[in-house]
Amino acid sequence: MADSFVSLLQGTARPTFVVARETTWREFPLLWGSMLDEVYAVVKQAGPDGTPPGEDRWRNVMLYKDDVPNVEVGVLASGPFSGAGNVITSALPAGATAVATHRGLYAGLDSAHRAIREWCARHGHQLAGPRWEIYGHWREDPSELETEVHYLLV
Repeated sequence: MADSFVSLLQGTARPTFVVARETTWREFPLLWGSMLDEVYAVVKQAGPDGTPPGEDRWRNVMLYKDDVPNVEVGVLASGPFSGAGNVITSALPAGATAVATHRGLYAGLDSAHRAIREWCARHGHQLAGPRWEIYGHWREDPSELETEVHYLLV
């Protein structure tokens, strides 16, 4: 991938509503759907920002805190919320990130992750460890799917 695919971004912490788990890379693909379902069940009922419940207003997130992996799966926060059950408030980290936008099927997301790691190695940027994906709203046409991939830098 070309260098122009990856850019640097200085960001503030972004609040989230998530289910947090320690898992394995083998188990994670089997867990994330149920984790997200758990979040949606709570935030839809709570109407955390006072607007009518509806899935279209929330953008899904997956935060990989480390390589164990300790993960957080949920949605960007749209207002105040105190949590319920396994759903807690959290935040995507603040700081400098290397970011790429993946367009297309989710199965191809690894290309964005690889591009960021390779770009950082070529340009002398050290990865801090945490990385995350912010998913655009669902589209029937796979070519319209967009996912932001972020890696926190040291």
